[in-house]
Amino acid sequence: MADRFDDRPLAAGIPPSQTQNIRRAALAGEEHRGRHPVILRVSAVGVAGILSALMVTAVIPPIVADQSDRAVVDAPVTLLTAPIGGEIGALNASPGLNVHSGDRLAQVTNPRLDRTTLISLEERASDAREKLDATRANRQSDRSYVASLDQEISSQVAQLRAQLQSQIDELRARVAQSNAMSGEKKALVDRQNRMVARDTASIEMLKPTEQQYSAALHATDAENAKLSQKTSQLSALNNGIYVGDDLVALNTLAQKRRDIDLDARRMEIEEKQQTSLLADLQHLIDAERQRLATLAAADVVSAGQGKVLTVGAEIGRHVSAGDTIASVVDCDKRFVVAIFSYRQGESMKPGTRVRISGGSLHHGVVSAVLPKTSDKVDERFAVPFPQTERRELYVIIAPDGLDVHNAVDDGSVATPACTVGQWVTVTRDNGIVPSMSVTWRHLGNLMAAWTGYDRASAAGSETYHQGVRKLKSALRAPAPEQPPQPREQWLTRAAATSQ
Repeated sequence: MADRFDDRPLAAGIPPSQTQNIRRAALAGEEHRGRHPVILRVSAVGVAGILSALMVTAVIPPIVADQSDRAVVDAPVTLLTAPIGGEIGALNASPGLNVHSGDRLAQVTNPRLDRTTLISLEERASDAREKLDATRANRQSDRSYVASLDQEISSQVAQLRAQLQSQIDELRARVAQSNAMSGEKKALVDRQNRMVARDTASIEMLKPTEQQYSAALHATDAENAKLSQKTSQLSALNNGIYVGDDLVALNTLAQKRRDIDLDARRMEIEEKQQTSLLADLQHLIDAERQRLATLAAADVVSAGQGKVLTVGAEIGRHVSAGDTIASVVDCDKRFVVAIFSYRQGESMKPGTRVRISGGSLHHGVVSAVLPKTSDKVDERFAVPFPQTERRELYVIIAPDGLDVHNAVDDGSVATPACTVGQWVTVTRDNGIVPSMSVTWRHLGNLMAAWTGYDRASAAGSETYHQGVRKLKSALRAPAPEQPPQPREQWLTRAAATSQ
């Protein structure tokens, strides 16, 4: 290479010293160009090695790593839904609010209710009540009529009893009279028989006397028959049986009394039916009114203790029955969901002790290992489980304790923060293989601490703000005017010519 340069001057007028310097610089450039391909090859090999190392550390270690930063703090969540459809009249829930069991978080009112069923029931109840009143009035009227008939029958029975008693006494007297007359006729017949026997009287005189005696006996029998008839009528009258020509009117009154009494009993049965129907209708009316009262206004009440996570409604908004008003998370039942490889399923079995970093939880115990989950299961928790890849599983970790309580200035203890949704790092106790993502993050933090570079402080520096202002002014600046093209020039000349 040195043979290419001799001591001849490069051009006329250039001193030999400058010519020597130029030749020396050209020689140095040739040597530099000779080393450049070597540097490129070394750099390419280094970059390829770094990329290979990154790929290997990003893929291989998660399979056997005892550490995972794909872990999130989760907790059971309770969805408070609207029990009825209507408008939100009051809303006491706000994200982060601590609630207890029975606290009213919202009120739903529905003034537009369908009261057709209640109106129909009330109309039926009104009709039943009117029928009941009419039945009671008819029954009362029948009872009054029966009482008046009883009184009339009693008076007529008393009168007929006295009349029959007097007739019986008269018939008894007539029977006695007939007995006496028959005895007299018998004595006359006996005397005439003796006279005929002594031939002192004719037999023809005896026959009329015997006929008179026979007539007297028949008259006595007739009177006895009448006496028996009147006695039986009196006995039947006393027993409430009205038989005989003298008792026809009384029998008519008794029959009418029985008919009115039967009608009164029928009215009594109908009254009981109407009373039962009215009671049933009133029960239905009360139930319908209670149902309408529950549909007209209902409170959304917390079912347990927790903290309001989200609020999905606002005052005046119309909601349907079953719409979610708010969700309450139970921070006292927090747990950690971590993702590990299937190869770590045996080492992360239930009962394994782990360390938790990146949050306020520090230690825990594996309570369950799940191969997969579903959307229906995720709805029961405040945060959906992280998405797993192929041949990965979920490890459920129960922390040893809740967040550390912070002391307040007055000496009391503040309520611990609910760190649901916070990403943490889970490491098995006595674990050997770390997670490369966690390792690279730690290396990045160490490099930032070593170089003194802080993205947060850099973003807040004056240089950063100046750059942002320059960028905004450049975006707001008008675009520069472009020189007119030939066609535009021709149009401009044509417009000027026409003017």
